[in-house]
Amino acid sequence: MFITALLLGLLGSFHCVGMCGPIAFLLPLDRKNSFRKYSQLFLYHLGRLFTYAFLGLLFGLLGKSLYLFGIQQQLSIAIGILMILIVVLPQHLLGKYSVTQPIYKMIGKVKSALGQQLKKRSPDTFFTIGFLNGFLPCGLVYMAIFGAIASGGLWEGSVYMLAFGLGTIPLMTTAIYLGNFLKGNTRQKIRKAIPVFVIIVGCFFIIRGLGLGIPYVSPKPIHNQVEANYNCHSVSLEETSNSVEP
Repeated sequence: MFITALLLGLLGSFHCVGMCGPIAFLLPLDRKNSFRKYSQLFLYHLGRLFTYAFLGLLFGLLGKSLYLFGIQQQLSIAIGILMILIVVLPQHLLGKYSVTQPIYKMIGKVKSALGQQLKKRSPDTFFTIGFLNGFLPCGLVYMAIFGAIASGGLWEGSVYMLAFGLGTIPLMTTAIYLGNFLKGNTRQKIRKAIPVFVIIVGCFFIIRGLGLGIPYVSPKPIHNQVEANYNCHSVSLEETSNSVEP
């Protein structure tokens, strides 16, 4: 499951470069001092990872709450279907029901804070830029958040989002140094492949929720396992009692 988060971040980073690339290009890195430059870049990525892990913790808590109600399998199926629908349905239709509409003011404040931080070069600037960068709206981040909810736990959700963030680091770092290094046709082909991968991940969540008994892919529901263990235990007790009867 966490491998899918890593791959989602790796492939999705082609989209992230388009969304967050301008911020990355404007990072006030010290180009003359290599050690300082790499430490600044490290702090920037660390800030993004911190935000993703924090979001994973919050939405993992939501998933755990739903898990306690015994709907973990149904939740995984619902999230898989939702991921596929977001890719398949027309964008103009989704725009009418965008969940980001009520928080546009908050996003505006985040962008304003980012603009102020990009003018500074203090030690904490790069961590702050990365931290704020992680809160900017992005379709791939939403997909990763769905995965964090389906993970069913606080730490599982946090690790899921952390794996997603780690997957974005290689290409984001390359973009910072090389700028627009991919040709238009190549970038278009990669961007077309991203929705296909999202659909594959959605199918994975659906299969996982069906509880087909496939180890690590689609485990059986816990209540079925408990019931099976209980029946086996009852049978063994009955056989024991029969064996001791005169």
